[in-house]
Amino acid sequence: MYSDRRRIFVVEDETLVLINLEDMLGDLGWTVAAQAMWLADAERLAASIEPPDAAILDVNIGGTTVFPAARILADRGVPILFATGYGRDGLPPEWQDHPVIVKPYTQRDVATALDALVGSAS
Repeated sequence: MYSDRRRIFVVEDETLVLINLEDMLGDLGWTVAAQAMWLADAERLAASIEPPDAAILDVNIGGTTVFPAARILADRGVPILFATGYGRDGLPPEWQDHPVIVKPYTQRDVATALDALVGSAS
């Protein structure tokens, strides 16, 4: 059955930030299709889940960067929104054209960025 709720993949290594983001996304009409807190899980899920409508990826996870998982998602055509405390400067040149939300972000920041990334629900 078709659902009006869009599906999103979230990678975030801070438990409280992840819970808060999941709540924000639920309020905005998104369903978290999968979430990961470690790069290995992020890569496995990025490759194996049904492609979501979008992904929010924390740039720094577990002492490493999320870009290997981002590459998998990008290759699958998934729109990516990066979350980082460093802003766009926290992204390497190859990812500079992707949208960024700066931590700490608000629900409005997330909504605005996702609407720009995938369009608002009709």
